[in-house]
Amino acid sequence: MGSALPAADWPQFLGPSRNGTTPETIATPWPANGPQRRWRLDAGTGFAGPVVAGHQAVLFCREGSDDVVTAVEVRSGKHLWTQRQPTSFVDEMGSGDGPRSTPCIADGRVFTWGADGHLWVRDLKDGKRLWDVDARDRFQADPGFFGFACSPLVIGNQVLLNVGGREGAGLTAWDTASGKLLWKLTDQEAGYASPVPAADASAELALFFNREGLVGVGMPSGTERFRFPWRSRMSASVNAASPVVSGDEIFLTASYGTGAVLLRRKGGALETVWSGDDSLSAHFATPVLHRGHLYGFHGRQERGAELRCVEWATGRVKWRQDDLGPGSLVLAGSNLVILLESGELLAAPATPEGFRPAARAQVLGRGTRAPFAIAGGAVFARDARHWICLEPGPGDAGR
Repeated sequence: MGSALPAADWPQFLGPSRNGTTPETIATPWPANGPQRRWRLDAGTGFAGPVVAGHQAVLFCREGSDDVVTAVEVRSGKHLWTQRQPTSFVDEMGSGDGPRSTPCIADGRVFTWGADGHLWVRDLKDGKRLWDVDARDRFQADPGFFGFACSPLVIGNQVLLNVGGREGAGLTAWDTASGKLLWKLTDQEAGYASPVPAADASAELALFFNREGLVGVGMPSGTERFRFPWRSRMSASVNAASPVVSGDEIFLTASYGTGAVLLRRKGGALETVWSGDDSLSAHFATPVLHRGHLYGFHGRQERGAELRCVEWATGRVKWRQDDLGPGSLVLAGSNLVILLESGELLAAPATPEGFRPAARAQVLGRGTRAPFAIAGGAVFARDARHWICLEPGPGDAGR
């Protein structure tokens, strides 16, 4: 599958297999003052998470009137290259003008999707421009409440984006080498979730969760295979957590009174296994799945949210932790690694028996909302002012 890359890298949103999990482990317990910090560097504004490929860590952010892509050496933080592109995006909701979309590294290229709807593709070696396209202008796409936020997904020679454009360009695929538009599909507006790969007996699939609901697309042809409407009745339909896939089942979750649903694919049809708004209604962070249980944040971010464990097959809540506030999480081996919006990092076994942190430390400032990465035993994360690399212990893979 085009998106599944070596576990020692974290080259895209939600990690090597695009599901928020990695077989790598993070050593615990940590020293009293927290994990060892390899480096801390200044960062511009935005909510795009860092990505890692080989010996390079890459961050996408905003400085002044420019979107900025920077690459550093993972071990030392030594600057390797920086490239800039002008942007005029202004968030009318006042949440900040930096990019929301986490870059994707594939085939020696870096794909960045700005909040202004501009896709840039650069050479990973030096950051030089290979091609770009202003998808907002080309398809008169609506930036929505908070700008364009879909993190690019590369499958084979195609980079996929939820553009939400007119002229049937709700979903798009572009040739990774040339930037040629390969296909477009639907007239639906974009949400804030990012596409994920899946498969059935006959084809590779890409699953898009846009503002209206789920669309399953057959690859590489770009043929619609199925749809499932799932959105809030409010205008604030922001569908932001990506689908979670297990075999022929797909889990969707959203806030604003929408709730969660588990779907089962049967040929070209979808059937509902269970649904409801009282199991796991995620605002923006994608849950992770481990041994038949989902782990994720339930509820609106501005209202605090709570960490929950939910049985996949039934939607039954096994436990809840309401004193953490919102955050994002990664499944590393059999452990949850959690980065809270408060800047606190935690590690705990992923078990339906209860939440029992094995380590916790304050590692960043408040307002930490970007997704984080785990690569080579190290944690790469950012807050509103800095990005850091932490080395919790002997889990390092010798970079």
